[in-house]
Amino acid sequence: MNHILSRAFFAMGVSLFMTGCAAKQPTAPKVSSEEAGMALDTTAILDSVAAFAKPKTSNGPYQPAAERKIDLLHTRLAVKFNWAKQQLMGEATITLKPYFYPQTQVVLDAKGFDVHKVELRQGKTGKTLPYTYDQRQITIQLGKTYTRQDTLQLFIAYTAKPTELKAIGSEAITSDQGLYFINPLGTEPNMPQQIWTQGETEASSCWFPTVDKPNERMTQEIFITIEDKFKTLSNGRLVSSKKEANNLRTDHWKLDQPHAPYLATMVIGNFAVIKDTWRGKEVSYWVEPEYAGTAKATFGRTPEMLEFFSKKLGVSFPWNKYAQVVVRNFVSGAMENTTASTFMEALQQDRRELLDKNWDHIIAHELFHQWFGDYVTTESWANLPLNESFADYSEYLWAEHKYGADEAALTHQEAYHQYLQESQSKQEPLIRYNYLDKEDMFDSHSYAKGGRVLHMLRKLVGDEAFYASLNLYLTQHKYTAVEIDELRMAFEDVTGQDLNWFFNQWFLSPGHPVLAVTKWQEGGSLKIRVAQVQDSLTRPVYRFPLTIGLMQNGKMEKMALLVANRVDTLTVAMAQPAQVVVLDPEQELLAQIIEDKTPQDWENQFLNSTTYAAKSLAMFHLIEGEKPSESVIKNALGDSFWKIRTLGLEMLAGSEQLKESQYQAQLEQMAQKDKNSQVRAMATYVLSIVPEIAYSKFERGLQDSSYQVVGASIFAYAKTKGPLEQLKRFMTYKNPEVVNALAASFTEATENEIYDWYLQKAPQLKNENLYYFLQSLGAHLLKKNIDDQERGWKVLVEVVEKEKVAVIKQTAFQVLLWIAETEDRKMEVSKLLEKHPDLAAWMNQQP
Repeated sequence: MNHILSRAFFAMGVSLFMTGCAAKQPTAPKVSSEEAGMALDTTAILDSVAAFAKPKTSNGPYQPAAERKIDLLHTRLAVKFNWAKQQLMGEATITLKPYFYPQTQVVLDAKGFDVHKVELRQGKTGKTLPYTYDQRQITIQLGKTYTRQDTLQLFIAYTAKPTELKAIGSEAITSDQGLYFINPLGTEPNMPQQIWTQGETEASSCWFPTVDKPNERMTQEIFITIEDKFKTLSNGRLVSSKKEANNLRTDHWKLDQPHAPYLATMVIGNFAVIKDTWRGKEVSYWVEPEYAGTAKATFGRTPEMLEFFSKKLGVSFPWNKYAQVVVRNFVSGAMENTTASTFMEALQQDRRELLDKNWDHIIAHELFHQWFGDYVTTESWANLPLNESFADYSEYLWAEHKYGADEAALTHQEAYHQYLQESQSKQEPLIRYNYLDKEDMFDSHSYAKGGRVLHMLRKLVGDEAFYASLNLYLTQHKYTAVEIDELRMAFEDVTGQDLNWFFNQWFLSPGHPVLAVTKWQEGGSLKIRVAQVQDSLTRPVYRFPLTIGLMQNGKMEKMALLVANRVDTLTVAMAQPAQVVVLDPEQELLAQIIEDKTPQDWENQFLNSTTYAAKSLAMFHLIEGEKPSESVIKNALGDSFWKIRTLGLEMLAGSEQLKESQYQAQLEQMAQKDKNSQVRAMATYVLSIVPEIAYSKFERGLQDSSYQVVGASIFAYAKTKGPLEQLKRFMTYKNPEVVNALAASFTEATENEIYDWYLQKAPQLKNENLYYFLQSLGAHLLKKNIDDQERGWKVLVEVVEKEKVAVIKQTAFQVLLWIAETEDRKMEVSKLLEKHPDLAAWMNQQP
């Protein structure tokens, strides 16, 4: 699963976080050469990092893997639907046997069903069995004792009523009702009718009876009866498609290889299906018909990914087909259902959106899960990183292969900072058996930190051993559930090394190193003192190789030195002082490093480094520092990598050089002609802060092919007081970047036409796009009188009532508080607080 919501909201602040927090880290005490022989004053260093708060670590009950009393072998489902009631009428035939010990009963997960019949099937006949049902589990009495040599079939007729369940969401998965009807009556404008499922973590049992645990496995087949106008998709192959009376059709889907119940899927709707192929296997892309022409541009690199991952792992894609389907109102970013991944609607792009970004990271993420998660599955949610850390790291692997070292380094850095941001409030072991709720596992630890730990493991053992170990792990454990020790043992079997130390400190312990580093020249040596200043009571003393880049006589060389103690002094023989010293130049180590560097040191690092990590880190420190040199800005703006150019623009925005005509001319040139749309957009933003800039400078940007540049140009045009009438032609655009740029520009407009536009757009936006839009809508409403606010009030109340993402719901409610001036509105706010305890809890936390 791709935890896209947290990533999207993180992305809003990532630049601020990296340029702000990184630049404002406390400076380590300097050590003179005279002090070099003295013991390091670690107390002083610890005082200097007092800003690092002690984050929380979960202390819940031990969370074991589920006990296996029975072994599911095969699940056969026949399902029909009542659109109006949003119900599924199902018949399940479940083949099973006792796992090891004899059993007299079977307990199946089944949430919120009406159970009509439970039988023991013997050939074509059935014997009614007694059962009890508590709306969560069916306990079926078998009438005699069965052993593991016995195989039996249970038949259950039932009705699933997912909308009547008390759905509980999380940050990663906003609802857990399992089965979803989209626009069930066909009455919602601009919304297709669809049915789809989402099983992770334990929500498949909301639509069929099963043992809903990740350490269970089954083969399956599903007979889906639906109106003939719709297409269906499920796991495995389509065996048959049979016309029925009353314009119905029954599709028979079958998966012959076993997988976990949470990976079962079913999707129904009106889709265009674009077919591709890889090594003779069908690869398909399912989108709404409007996007048929661009689906291959979005998903078409999938066969290349399949080839790349299959070769790297030495295990060919293990399933018989791979489909990717885009649905409306999905409750997460994407989900790796076996042979058929589901994606949120943002992956439906028009041709202009394709100019700004691709979705390769999420496509690669779900595809890699077909090995790590589907073929080999975590045995418990405590071991979730065995699924998600690998999928997260696949994003780096694909970027490295397809787009080069700089793009891979940027992917790595964004995940690195995402974890560090989360670590300010909590630090957990990657493998954590004491979580409070299984949904808590879907966080930046399991994803971003885990991916970075795998990167360190790869660098530690080398590429050949890394992929050989993964091959052994996948081969030994195919179609089974695993825990972390099995991954460790695969690496140990291949490398011959004892890797307990690595797994203990990175997978089984919370936190990461915080390093205070001082350097000085002593005789013919460079001394580097590394003090680990993370909390010594709850965090380990880490052992790791620290890579150091050293420049002498204009040549940069790298070496790795071992750090293994609370305080280590490393010695490098050097006849002359190093011109540049760069710690961890490729950001391979997951650590916070506090260095005693001057602005000149950071400039030297930027000007003499070749890696994105080293250059960008220097820039983060320089952006908020003293006036950057001409050479730094010149080199940054001319860098071959687009992200360095955008950081150069950010540096220019806060510098005195922005007042100089030569830079303003360069900004205009970059805003119009840079080959990267993100650079053109950033140049446009920066140009808009030049004093007395004319709005006419941005009229050309309004014609740009990129929506991102158009959005930046709209914002800049409005900021420089261009006539808003010129922007109204963009009000029909659906692209959220353009919509939000308009929303920010129209806040003071008084025309009803614009007010109507705000109210029309609000229900069409989702996730971070809605988050930003609501803030602009709030600013717009504050300019209106109480009576005119009423229509906007109703829209905001609807957002509060329906929104699943907490931060968006809170934003809508905050705007309501801003305009709750009448007694009636204050009373409605009170009722909303009573109805939504989560909002009340959030309000109590506000200062």
